[in-house]
Amino acid sequence: MDEELRSLTERLQQESGGMPAFDRLRATEDHGELAEVLTAPGQPLWARELAAFRLGLAGDRRAFESLVLLLNHRDSPRCASAAHALARLGDPRTARAAAALATNELRVAYALHPVRLLAALRAPESVPALITTLERRLRPHDPYRKVALACVEGLGTLGDARARRVLNEALAHPALAEAAVHALARIPEQQRGRPG
Repeated sequence: MDEELRSLTERLQQESGGMPAFDRLRATEDHGELAEVLTAPGQPLWARELAAFRLGLAGDRRAFESLVLLLNHRDSPRCASAAHALARLGDPRTARAAAALATNELRVAYALHPVRLLAALRAPESVPALITTLERRLRPHDPYRKVALACVEGLGTLGDARARRVLNEALAHPALAEAAVHALARIPEQQRGRPG
């Protein structure tokens, strides 16, 4: 079993209080039944999350809107599960949605998983969004160091020369310096001479 699925199943089983509906949603192979949970009124959050996650893993795009909402949830485990499912969903709207969440300063406290998702997607939106988010995190006394570190690591994973300038700026921040050195080292040599 997928590790993220196992973790989500254990967490949501507790949330559901062992309701029979939980076992039904976990076991069903009927995508229509799962999709109905996403739109039916009065469904508990655990049921919507389980249905969206399972549909996302199956590549069913009816899960997209629900997963994006969960990606921006205040509870980190829900964000992590949503990011995992979105990375596998294959919906072309995912990168744009993740970029919007990562760069939204009003929701920066919840930007960690959208940032990590952008790095995993390797989409055209990924590098510009990570650069923008990191630039904002380099302000004095910014409290979102985990988000900044995820941006640095993501830019290293992507290895794009456009990130050189902001990664060089990150070197001046002790909490980010080591990761920035590693990220800069991952930019291919032929890209290093280009203006970034």
